[in-house]
Amino acid sequence: MLSIFRRKNKDKLKKEGNDSTISSEELLNESEESKDEDIDTELSLHPDWDIPSEQQYVYRFLNNELEPLKPNQISLSGIELRPENNGVAVIAFVRNSLNKPIKMDDVKLLLLDSNQTPIARHTFNFAELGEIPAKSSRPWMFVFPSETLLTTDITTKDWTLAFEIKPKHRLELDESWQNSLEQEDKTKLEQLVNGLEPPKEGEVNFMGLRAVVAETGDLHVTVLIRNGSDKNIQIQQLPLEVFDATDKLIAKGGFTLDNFEVKAHTTKPWTFIFPKSLVLEETIDLSKWKVAPVQ
Repeated sequence: MLSIFRRKNKDKLKKEGNDSTISSEELLNESEESKDEDIDTELSLHPDWDIPSEQQYVYRFLNNELEPLKPNQISLSGIELRPENNGVAVIAFVRNSLNKPIKMDDVKLLLLDSNQTPIARHTFNFAELGEIPAKSSRPWMFVFPSETLLTTDITTKDWTLAFEIKPKHRLELDESWQNSLEQEDKTKLEQLVNGLEPPKEGEVNFMGLRAVVAETGDLHVTVLIRNGSDKNIQIQQLPLEVFDATDKLIAKGGFTLDNFEVKAHTTKPWTFIFPKSLVLEETIDLSKWKVAPVQ
C-alpha cells in the first residue's frame, strides 16, 4: 500500500518535485483530435487500495494543486523523494489528459537533480499501476534500487521524475562520407537504416552491406556498425573476419581506427580493406556473406 512520507506538520504539505510532461503520441503512439484547452485531472486511487480518509485527503489536496495539462499529454508530477536503505523512493502522480484510459507495460524512468543531471535510471512495470482513467492523476511510489543510482549526492528538493524515451535509431555518417557521398546515396542509406529493425537495447552489432574483390586482389568490405546502447562507443582496434556463402572463412585481419566513434542509437557505415595477403581463399562466393568481430 502506498503511504505518504511522514511529516512533522501536515499543514505545510507541498510538492517537493517538479513536473515533466511528454506527448501521448511519443510515449504511447496515441493521440486525439482536440482543441487547445486546459485539462484538470481528477484523483484516481488504485482500486486495490484501502487507505484512511486522512490519507485520501492528502492526495486530493496535492492533486488539486497541480497545474492543468494540455490535450494528448502524459505527465509525471513529483511529490516527495526520500533516500532509503535499499535505494531511493519517489512518490509522484502519473497523469493522463487523454479522453480514454491508458495502460503501460515496462517504462524506463529517469530521476534528475535540479540541474537536470541524472541521479538514477530504472525500468518500472507500469502494469502494476493498472488502468489509469481518462483525465486522471494516479499517485504511485517508484523505488530506484541502490544499483540504479548514478550518484551518492541525492537531493530531496527541486528534482524531476521523467520518462526516458529511447531515441529513434538513425544513420550517422563520418565527415569523410558526408563530404564524398552523393545525396542520392545518402538518401538510400537513410532509407535502409530506417527500414531495419533497430538493435536490441544495449546491443552493438555489425551488418555487412557490400563486399567486392578489387583488381588488386584486395577485399573491400563495407559494414554497418549499429549501436543500440545509450552511450557513444569508441573503437580503436577492431579484428574482423569474413565468411562467404559457403560459410568458409575468406578473410581475417585487425584494423586500427583513429578517433572512430559511433554515437548512441546510430548506425555508422565504414569500409574495411583486407589486403590480398589477408584474403585466405582464391575462390570466393560473395552471393551471400557475413562479417563479425573476431571472438
